[in-house]
Amino acid sequence: MSATPREHTRTYYLGKLATELEQRGLTALLRSDPPALRVSHPDAALMAETVDCAALSEGWFYRWSWGELVGPADDPALAAERIAHVLATRR
Repeated sequence: MSATPREHTRTYYLGKLATELEQRGLTALLRSDPPALRVSHPDAALMAETVDCAALSEGWFYRWSWGELVGPADDPALAAERIAHVLATRR
């Protein structure tokens, strides 16, 4: 069964976010069904979170696993900064 246009859009936005997260030193693995990113800090295995992307009436948004919005999907750099901040390790 092929993916719907909505799933393609979600996967596209998650791919953009994954690139931004990897540039910040985080690991981002794309889960396919349903599309979501498993984001982790490579130096702290317990520092991980699942982020998805959802279409709302105002547009597409990245969301934390508990449903709170991370940021608009058309600004993956901003979302990546917020995610990196949350997953930052303290030295």
